[in-house]
Amino acid sequence: MSETVREPRGAAAAEEGPEAASQEPGTGILRVFGRQMKRFRLRAGLERSEVGARTGYSVSTITSYELGRRIPPPRFIDVADELLDAGGVLQEMKEEVARAQYPAFFRDAARLETEALALSAYDAQVVNGLLQTEEYARAVFSTMRPPLEDEVIEQRVAARLARQRIFDRRPAPLVSFIMDESVLRRPIGGHGVLRGQLEHLLLVGQKRTVELQVLPLSREQNAGLAGPFMLFDTQEGRRIAYVEVQNVSHVHAEQHLVRGLEAKYGTLRAQALSPQESLTYVENLLGET
Repeated sequence: MSETVREPRGAAAAEEGPEAASQEPGTGILRVFGRQMKRFRLRAGLERSEVGARTGYSVSTITSYELGRRIPPPRFIDVADELLDAGGVLQEMKEEVARAQYPAFFRDAARLETEALALSAYDAQVVNGLLQTEEYARAVFSTMRPPLEDEVIEQRVAARLARQRIFDRRPAPLVSFIMDESVLRRPIGGHGVLRGQLEHLLLVGQKRTVELQVLPLSREQNAGLAGPFMLFDTQEGRRIAYVEVQNVSHVHAEQHLVRGLEAKYGTLRAQALSPQESLTYVENLLGET
């Protein structure tokens, strides 16, 4: 895999009208899904109101799905495929439709994440998305500028929580997290939200497949000053790196770039507290909040 950079669509989107211009790259799958769904609905001789009544959704929601304006949940896709006798066509798009709930710059990483045998992450600004509570995630998205629409915030919160099913996979991937102490002291959403987040970290940190380490502010050396990154071990025996800054992402497979980040991560592990020391550290921070 070569390096990829995700950027806004620009003028091409504007030519398709304001509704299309507001969509991120990659959400074309929503329009494809919507057209296919409408085709099967018309073939079945059903009105949108009938589909809505038989699936438990409003007419406006069915309309939004057909126009590619909203992301249908997996349960709806399964029910709609059977109701409209789509023969699995709608279900086959379920995975790609699900990826559309992530911001465009993160979709490559989301795909790697769901398939990884192991992953390592260093975080310096906020708690890693795989570890965030619902309240913390909502606070993170609510502070973004320019502001996100309420519907987009809820969509992204749901997507972030869905990513955490990675811990329930069997066999579960080996996961290593290193986070700067400043991440654990920054009261995003308020001290109540932070307290809930610290409690959640203690729970996740008890999992046998999870290692959580804290890099104290008192350390004189920090190999992660260039910012956060992730490393994924794939089923093909490769290691791929993901780096993100200001909503611009890079996926690296080039050996010299990956090896540099591997060395950096190894140094960070040595500079950080051990997993057990880190859990004790989080407990102490919890006592201060």
